[in-house]
Amino acid sequence: MQLESFVARSLGRWRSMRSGHSLAFQQFEDVRSSVLIEPIGLQDPLVLKLIRDCKIHDAKPLLPFRMEWNAESDWEPDGPSEVSAGSCVLIPIPTDNQKGILLRSAGYAEAEQAVSNYAFLEDDTFILTTQYGQSIAEERIWFVSENVRCRSSVLRTSAGSGILQTSFASEIRRLDSFSQ
Repeated sequence: MQLESFVARSLGRWRSMRSGHSLAFQQFEDVRSSVLIEPIGLQDPLVLKLIRDCKIHDAKPLLPFRMEWNAESDWEPDGPSEVSAGSCVLIPIPTDNQKGILLRSAGYAEAEQAVSNYAFLEDDTFILTTQYGQSIAEERIWFVSENVRCRSSVLRTSAGSGILQTSFASEIRRLDSFSQ
């Protein structure tokens, strides 16, 4: 799979069910989310700002997109029915047809800007690896069909020797609101 195909297949509204296991806290978490993934322009002020903030010079970004989510978790410290929401801008910068970097206005594991490395495996699985200050996150995304995709993640200590958290999500495209 190439980046263009991956991004095109990811656009739309998704319903996600994620199960996570926090080894550090010995807790399981079930999360239900609504996710919107939509394209944004290369000249969008958010895209230009993120490239500037990440100090990426001579970048050739391709197909930036925005992701927005609303999630309900059974493990919210202040209230199990509390909804968490957020959004981030993602900017792929390919180095070749199979790999590159991905700028993120907010990371997966830590709420900070991140520069991740991505690659596609031979089976079209998208792998995203992000080094944070305190941890390393590896996310895998693959499509089961046109409207079903899966994600898994492993969060390790920054030395890579210990596993802090694992998760698996299945995501179903909402066809009633998908217009491409």
